[in-house]
Amino acid sequence: MNHLNIAICGAGPAGLSAAIALHREGHHITIFDQFDAPKPIGSGLILQPAGLAVLEWLGLALDIRQLGAPITKLSGKSAKTGRIVLDVRYAGLGGETGLAVHRAGLFYVLHTAVKNLNIKFKMSSFIIGLDSTTLILDQGERHGPFDLIIDGLGGRSPLIKNASGPDRRRSLQYGAIWASLPWPGAPFDDQALEQRYEAASVMIGVLPIGKRFPGDNHHAAFFWSLKSADYTQWQAEGLDRWKSHVAQLWPETQPLLNTILSADQMTMARYDHHTLSLPFGDSLVFIGDSAHSTSPQLGQGANMALLDVMALTGALKTASTLQQALHNYAAARRWHVRLYQAMSAIFTPFYQSDSQILPMLRDYLVAGASMVPSSQKLLANLVAGKLMLK
Repeated sequence: MNHLNIAICGAGPAGLSAAIALHREGHHITIFDQFDAPKPIGSGLILQPAGLAVLEWLGLALDIRQLGAPITKLSGKSAKTGRIVLDVRYAGLGGETGLAVHRAGLFYVLHTAVKNLNIKFKMSSFIIGLDSTTLILDQGERHGPFDLIIDGLGGRSPLIKNASGPDRRRSLQYGAIWASLPWPGAPFDDQALEQRYEAASVMIGVLPIGKRFPGDNHHAAFFWSLKSADYTQWQAEGLDRWKSHVAQLWPETQPLLNTILSADQMTMARYDHHTLSLPFGDSLVFIGDSAHSTSPQLGQGANMALLDVMALTGALKTASTLQQALHNYAAARRWHVRLYQAMSAIFTPFYQSDSQILPMLRDYLVAGASMVPSSQKLLANLVAGKLMLK
């Protein structure tokens, strides 16, 4: 299986990293993406130590570190009382830290590697379905057959219906509006994710995310939790009213708010919790958000995708048949994915919900537990993506 003809659907972190890894193993790769020109979607994310290890394996860790911002802690406070209710530090992980990156920076590194390898790229390809191992595009165009199709299109991929097992899915009530803004400097910590909470219905976050490309200025990801159903109302109420509310809860954000001149600068992100029980089909396999997605509360999306890529590459390298490789891939990722899906589902209502009781528990019990050394190490390993990782 060293020379499979593989179609990769989607040019996000999952698709691009899969293309690099599998090209290196001798497979023939074609990437399909819907955009006229390759480009990233989204603001910022944290690459955790587990995900950074995969980029090291791909030979790209140094490149991404030159663009990203090292993160040593995750910090959250009550907007009204100033009480610390989240304190996760990487100090107990033997020198490892997270790395916050602009999605454009991660895309730059991965896409540059793909170009340098001369991997085939088919743009303006809006995939709507499959005919066996042939891709069907929206204008009736067809590509294939392929030996293997890798779906990296995300949680709303039209190919999910072709999975061998059911898709367990529910839409989450809360999403977030976000923007990438110039890094404001002090008093914000350039090595921390900082958040402010009002109960669990409001979460404001500021994350340093580094550069989009070499020579660029530093940026911050700025986000505000919002029910998806309330987005239209938020737009109608006007930007000034919202900015006044944010500044009242967190006055230090005023320099960031001053750079938001239009509601169009804030993008609405909606979240689903979905998990494919069997992330493969006939000559078809799902990676990243196509296989599993949830609230970004634990910040594991890109890391899980990178771990999927490494597991899939190993499975294709060692199995004697393609179908056995896909089963081995699913088995290798099963328990790690299930753990983090479950933990995300448990933690999310403490930080994004209408509950009055859960934020009280968070502020007193969870915050207290995070101060205990043994709990600190457990939380650090959880955030680092290392629990139940083979």
